[in-house]
Amino acid sequence: MASELRRRHAHLELRGIGGSKLAEQGLASLQPMDRLSVFGIVDPLKRLPELLKIRRQAFQQQAKWRPDCFLGIDSPDFNLTLESQLRARGITTAHLVSPSVWAWRPGRVGKIAAAVDLMLCLLPFETRFYEGAGVPAVCVGHPLVEELAELPGQGVLREKFGLRGDTKVLAVLPGSRAGEVASLMAIYGQTMARLASQHRNLHFLIPAANADRRRQIEAVLAPLELPATIISGQGREAMLASDAVLLASGTATLEAMLLRKPMVVAYRMPWLSWQILSRMAITRFVGLPNVLAGREVVPELLQDAASPEQLVRQVEYVLERGPEQQVPVFDELAAQIGGGFAARTADALDNLVSLKRA
Repeated sequence: MASELRRRHAHLELRGIGGSKLAEQGLASLQPMDRLSVFGIVDPLKRLPELLKIRRQAFQQQAKWRPDCFLGIDSPDFNLTLESQLRARGITTAHLVSPSVWAWRPGRVGKIAAAVDLMLCLLPFETRFYEGAGVPAVCVGHPLVEELAELPGQGVLREKFGLRGDTKVLAVLPGSRAGEVASLMAIYGQTMARLASQHRNLHFLIPAANADRRRQIEAVLAPLELPATIISGQGREAMLASDAVLLASGTATLEAMLLRKPMVVAYRMPWLSWQILSRMAITRFVGLPNVLAGREVVPELLQDAASPEQLVRQVEYVLERGPEQQVPVFDELAAQIGGGFAARTADALDNLVSLKRA
């Protein structure tokens, strides 16, 4: 998206907080991006003073600079307050990636209405929600559509990971945060052990988000002696090389859907976070394919339901029946999302800035 804006506007200036891709487009990040990565509800509370300090610094920078547009990307608890403060100073604001107000805490839509001039949505049903609430919104598609299309073929990836052509492969994705892996990996490990004892031709492919996550995963798998390969990163490649996927909730479920990979969603979180979040939820589902479809296309096993016994049963079923039951639905949902994310986002921002200048 930033590269598309730079292509259109040769003298584009970027200031704020971002990662390596924005750095390539000339952004000198005010703070390291990973300082904003927090999990659940308890973790952010522990780091609240630091997060508030970073937000004050970001406000001071932007209020002094007065950009043509401030774009908050995800991180709604951090960005919406910042956007509201900047908008009150007369700065045009937009937000990319809608918070899940359609899933939980719908009361946030009032705060969103006060914070943004435009909400940029990745999924088509989100714009309908905002229209009903009187918040300007536009669907810009999802960047994953183009990103996933650039991956190598399944055969190439299987050869890269040393997998025989006749091997059944289950990709296992326990998440990228330490808390997620701590909550999920023990259950996933027990599930893999039972599956391996019953299916001799089954191999597990496990992407580790970084060196620390790899050590966490290895600590669980070491005593199990499973037919498993741990790879560094490459979660999308692992899914594409697989026959089915066992994964946590989140964006990975959308990636698996767009890759047309049958899946089982299994998720656990700390008890306190679950007690709070489960009471706030207003949707039946956590996996994005199910949210998009409005029904359970993909099995979801959450908290106590995510037991090895149930996971084994569901994974076996999906390995056998997933291609015929899930994949046709995935085709329909992918068509609804569409591509062209960068151009559609740049169009929306250009139109917003032009409108505000008029």
